[in-house]
Amino acid sequence: MMGEINVVPYIDVMLVLLVIFMITAPLLSEGVKVDLPAANAKPLDLKSDETPVILTVNRVGQYFLNIGEGTDRPIDAATVVARVAAVIKLNPSVHLIVRGDKDARYEQVLQGMVLLQAAGAPSVGLETEPNNAPVVQMPGK
Repeated sequence: MMGEINVVPYIDVMLVLLVIFMITAPLLSEGVKVDLPAANAKPLDLKSDETPVILTVNRVGQYFLNIGEGTDRPIDAATVVARVAAVIKLNPSVHLIVRGDKDARYEQVLQGMVLLQAAGAPSVGLETEPNNAPVVQMPGK
């Protein structure tokens, strides 16, 4: 009789699971695919444990939230307000960001910002793609 546990099969299983998680983790965090406009903006200073609430507006004006269930399905305006209000009630210092597709109408992106403010957001940020153009300083700043 052998009195030792053979751990080689367990190591094999763990390595396979590690590879699977390494491949799927970036896909899960992507969310809804939108083409963001390019701009020279400073990155948001987030702590490693902070996750911002992101409202995505696609090119046809549908809304997607990265919180709750069905993050890849469009939701209506009332659901956006209800979910964001609940998150703000639990964490008043949460960062709120709007990801508007560059081909979305300005009115649709603005309406998304209004929904976040209706939920009680004190401020809302816009997500952009980094731009390689030089930063333009405003006069008097």
